[in-house]
Amino acid sequence: MRSLIKSMTGFGRGEMNDGLRNFTVEIKSVNHRYNDTLVKMPKHIGYLEENVKKKIRNVISRGRVEAYISLEYVGEGDVEVNVDLPLARSYKKAIDLLCEEIGLKNEVSVELFAKFPDILKTSKREEDEDEIWLCLSRAVDIALKSLIAMRIEEGKELSKNIKSKLLNIREIVKQIENRAPLIVIEYKEKLCNRIKELLDEKYEIDESKLANEVAFYADKSSIDEEIVRLYSHINQFIDILESDEDSVGRKLDFLVQEMNREVNTIGSKVGDIIITNYVVELKSEMEKVREQIQNIE
Repeated sequence: MRSLIKSMTGFGRGEMNDGLRNFTVEIKSVNHRYNDTLVKMPKHIGYLEENVKKKIRNVISRGRVEAYISLEYVGEGDVEVNVDLPLARSYKKAIDLLCEEIGLKNEVSVELFAKFPDILKTSKREEDEDEIWLCLSRAVDIALKSLIAMRIEEGKELSKNIKSKLLNIREIVKQIENRAPLIVIEYKEKLCNRIKELLDEKYEIDESKLANEVAFYADKSSIDEEIVRLYSHINQFIDILESDEDSVGRKLDFLVQEMNREVNTIGSKVGDIIITNYVVELKSEMEKVREQIQNIE
């Protein structure tokens, strides 16, 4: 099966030009416990913000996502300039009268008229909202495709790294499993030696009471169930990493918590120094795994 493990870290860029406008979209994502999406775009097309967020959330379920959208008009643009001809004629008539009355030479230029208020007026050109969204939507799609591709590539590396650590964890668990039966034997030997020291070998050891004590210790310190569950969790972890299941970060986080629970139980049940050292190794490896899965979607 093809693994769909994705990192929450990535970057994508998309550009689309429809002849009138050119959209550039840059999307970056980083670790976040939930889905947090921020969009920054020109104010006059702010009504499309929710459309962009919805498109992003359709493909990204976890992580902090920031989208930056810029718009450049490459055609006639979205602004029209209109001339108020009646007002311009009125200004011209007034200037001619002024020159005639005070004897000035009339040297009126277009530049002068452009300085008069309200002769040249700007207004926003009517735009087709569907056309704007179509162009922007395509730019967002391109950026998202690039972003997802990067997240998948990083996810492959994360998966490979985590699997190698899980194999280390499995090997340490195997060492604990091999060591576990020996601690009961060693406990019996230590107990026998201690009793002999205390009794100064003047009395025979009551084998039935010794057997009961050893059996009680064996039952109290048994970690068979914890070992079985650890193997099960490790296998589940690897199966998920190799599956085509999407958005598995929270599931993996739960599994690591369960593994830690089993390891802590082993540590509390067994006082053996060798197993205690193995437990420390396990915790160290699982902390590395936990840190890695914080970046998985």
